[in-house]
Amino acid sequence: MPRIIYRHEPATRFIVSAIGDPGQRQFFIQVKSVDGLNSVTLEKSQVIALTERLEELVRELRRGKLASPEVISAAPDLDNQPMELPIDEDFQVGVISITWENELVVVNIQAASQDDDLILDDIDTGPDLLIATLNIAQVKGFCERAMSIVNAGRAACPFCGLPIDPLGHLCPRANGYRR
Repeated sequence: MPRIIYRHEPATRFIVSAIGDPGQRQFFIQVKSVDGLNSVTLEKSQVIALTERLEELVRELRRGKLASPEVISAAPDLDNQPMELPIDEDFQVGVISITWENELVVVNIQAASQDDDLILDDIDTGPDLLIATLNIAQVKGFCERAMSIVNAGRAACPFCGLPIDPLGHLCPRANGYRR
C-alpha cells in the first residue's frame, strides 16, 4: 500500500490536546494548514518527549546563535482553543523527527509500523507521514500548551512518582500499602 504524506508547509495550527478523564485520556496532535486538517494520536510520554526536544532545540538555537535574534526572541504563539471538529484519527504516532531548516522547524511525524525497517530509502513507501513546518513562536506556544495539558492529569505520588488514581494507589515504596 502506498504511503500517504500529509504536508502542512507552513502549518497555521500545531497543537496538542487530550480527550477523556485523567488516567484514561487520549492524546492528539492536530495540525492545520491551507492543505487541510489532520489529527494523530500519541502517548503521553511521546508528548513529553516531543516537548522536551523542542525546548532543547530552542535553547540550542539561542546558545549557538543559529537563528536571528528576532526569530529566537519571538513571543510564544499560544493557541488555547479546543481541537477542531471532526476529530478523525489519521494514524497512531510511531517516530517523530525534528529538523531546523531556513529558520523554520520541520516536524516529521511517522505512523507506527510493524516493520522492523524504519529507515527507508524510498519516500513513497513505508508508514504514513505528516510533515509540519513551524516558526519558533508556534513551537514555543506548542510547548507551553503541552506542559499544561500533561500537568492537568493525575497527580504524582510524592514517594514513588507513579500517578495517583482518585481512590489512591498501591505504592511500591510503601510495601504495597495504599497512599
